[in-house]
Amino acid sequence: MATIRWRAHGKTWEATAALGQSLRDASKEVDAPQGDACGGVCACSTCHVYVLSGRELLSEAEEDEEDILDKAFDVRANSRLGCQAKLVKEGVVEVEVTRESLDAFYNEHPNVKDPRKA
Repeated sequence: MATIRWRAHGKTWEATAALGQSLRDASKEVDAPQGDACGGVCACSTCHVYVLSGRELLSEAEEDEEDILDKAFDVRANSRLGCQAKLVKEGVVEVEVTRESLDAFYNEHPNVKDPRKA
């Protein structure tokens, strides 16, 4: 098992996840505000996150993921797609949800209040 922490809006969401589980799938268990317009099939970049720590606990990025990240907004050296980053080792992974992912999440969930618009 691994622990994943998502950071956004000055808050933290935390989940315990099994090896092999993606960041995106685990985010659903704790309602972390991570977008996923394509449903997790590596067809968009709405689950884009920055891995702050624990990168070595995740699967390596494959070519399909890198191709999608080439089209993402504000890509950094620690960028990953939550749908493709899978846990391969136990430990703690901390990620920051990107603005792109937050925008997608609130567009996908109009019933959830966006604290950026308060």
